[in-house]
Amino acid sequence: MRFPFFSLLSVLLISQISAASELRRYTIIVDNGVKAGEQVVEINKQGERQVRYIFKDNGRGPELQETLTLNDDGTLASYNSQGKSTFGSVIKEKFQLDGQQASWQAGDKTGSARIENTALYLPVEGSPELLSVAINALAKSGNNQIKLLPSGVMRQQVVSDLIVEKSGEKQKVQLLVLSGVGLEPNFVWATSGDEPQLFASLIPGYQTLIAEGWQGNAEQMMTIQQNAEANLLQQRAKTLPLPLNGLSVIRNARIFDSVSASVGLPTDILMLRGKITAIVPAGELTTEVDNFIDAKGSIVLPGLFDMHGHISRWEGGLHLAAGVTSLRDMGNDNATLQTMMDEIAAGQLLAPNIFPTGFLEGESPMSARNGFVVSDLDGAKAAINWYASHGYHQLKIYNSFPKAILKDTVAYAHQRGLRVSGHVPAFLKAEDAIAAGFDEIQHINQLVLNFLVKPETDTRTLERFYLPSREFANVDLNSKALQDFIKLLKDKGLSIDPTLATFDFLKKVDGTVGDPWRDIVDHLPPDVQRRYHTAEVDIPDASTAALYAKSYAKMVEFVGMMYRAGIPVVAGTDELAGFTLQGELELLVKAGLTPAQALQVATLNGAKYSNATATKGQIAVGKDADILLVNGDPTQNIADIRQLALVITQGKAIYPSKIYQAMGIEPFVTEFPEIMQRSNKAEGHSGGSVSVGNRHLH
Repeated sequence: MRFPFFSLLSVLLISQISAASELRRYTIIVDNGVKAGEQVVEINKQGERQVRYIFKDNGRGPELQETLTLNDDGTLASYNSQGKSTFGSVIKEKFQLDGQQASWQAGDKTGSARIENTALYLPVEGSPELLSVAINALAKSGNNQIKLLPSGVMRQQVVSDLIVEKSGEKQKVQLLVLSGVGLEPNFVWATSGDEPQLFASLIPGYQTLIAEGWQGNAEQMMTIQQNAEANLLQQRAKTLPLPLNGLSVIRNARIFDSVSASVGLPTDILMLRGKITAIVPAGELTTEVDNFIDAKGSIVLPGLFDMHGHISRWEGGLHLAAGVTSLRDMGNDNATLQTMMDEIAAGQLLAPNIFPTGFLEGESPMSARNGFVVSDLDGAKAAINWYASHGYHQLKIYNSFPKAILKDTVAYAHQRGLRVSGHVPAFLKAEDAIAAGFDEIQHINQLVLNFLVKPETDTRTLERFYLPSREFANVDLNSKALQDFIKLLKDKGLSIDPTLATFDFLKKVDGTVGDPWRDIVDHLPPDVQRRYHTAEVDIPDASTAALYAKSYAKMVEFVGMMYRAGIPVVAGTDELAGFTLQGELELLVKAGLTPAQALQVATLNGAKYSNATATKGQIAVGKDADILLVNGDPTQNIADIRQLALVITQGKAIYPSKIYQAMGIEPFVTEFPEIMQRSNKAEGHSGGSVSVGNRHLH
């Protein structure tokens, strides 16, 4: 998964550091109190800053060394970084300001600009120390905003303040919200005074980066930050959707039948309190309604399922704007996810309906710290009991799970009524997971590793990405081993969650955009665009790039073979919210599915493997009114799934274009249906109507 700019930048490994005029240390703690990294900032007497940072979680993470100097206005005068990204690609970035001429290089990309006034260069990948730079430069700007290079504007607002304490020492810190960077506001804690600097960066439910020694204040700071975030999120949840109170109708809609994978004749769909109450031929009923939508013959689809997410509070809008009305969360901080589900139910959080999967990991130095981390069968049973009692219908087992208790754990989960899915635990093959009773396997790499691992291969490391990239190109898909494996999946009734779009990064070279995001990247904010032009794995030369591309193409082909053999496929992402599901459907079509079959996977299969067929997956009487109005015909051209004009879910109507505008994203649709509402209802008048929303968005 990618994280917002200042979130992904987390922090550092340190060796001996020479004497400096100033030395600042930060520590990083992930959920459950485990230290996962640290950052050290050394500032010499000439003002040059040396930064070293490392963050490791789940067997991966960035490492970075930076050297930087500042101008009098707090902006970067020079910047030089080198290191490794989360998945091992080489980071090399430089910036230099000579007079008014700025120049920069990030990987293979170069740029330059003449600076007339103050401007802050924004590196593609950098350490959290860049937060200190930004906070200070914004404070010096006089109006808490600053122009960015290559483009954009960053703004800063003080949200709250707090007196923190350490062993009798006290200081005042401020909670700031930074906007104009990434796809969501960035909350950061800073010291106060004339030269503010980073004090802490907190990611609720996941990570705490804080000045070393001040960790005892983190819980109180987190509460204040979460309350501030909740206020902004509640405002978005109240202003962007339009409640469909009373009886509503969508007229002249051509319904995609997810069971037959076909499109019907023009139809009227009536809805009340979030449910579909009637479906009749267009114009047959003249029942008085409170909300009227004319689809004008457009295709309408059931709401889509993203079957592999790890949702955060700010991602919900992106999911809904892409038509994802239901999301299977595949591992999260349990307390945070429970709170989010309560907020969604109360209309306080703009997000899809969540179908939670219980995350279960084994204890090791490379453990992922979501959900429960256990070391024995009793611990595993206790975790399963918690998930079952909280309404979870599925369990996800992860990389470090102890193989000695795998079979008994799966059996107990089945006994408690939970499906079992996951990664293949280290030092096992997919065949072993199937033998242990798995019902589903996540990620295409976990499937192909079955044919590549040796007994000593540790798939908790980055080798789980690099080994398939190096070797799957040479695997014969028609070999007996592959065909026997497909038969095994079929005979045992497993489904697969390949997340093909996510694994496009295995072949992406620096300076290019991955296929799933090529059609959307120009719509994203400038700083986000830059990140999608960078490599994520280490691809040192053209021959390696060709090999990795061949391996990835064969993975796509392998998914198509499994689908044609009758293996149920679900559409999941594990990447950029909303947009990645659209890319996943395109890749399923590339694998050999028809566009209608890909849509069937994202609707009917989503409901089936979320235990939700009673309410979702189809546009039918009695089902939830999760309905998408699309310009174009994605049943013939799957790329038209991006031409989404209106989303109806949870008894509300949402214009994707309005969500995108609120997030700094250029909308994909400029014409969409009006929602006509009865006027003067309280006075008993029923003939008039008013327009809600604009037909044309400029």
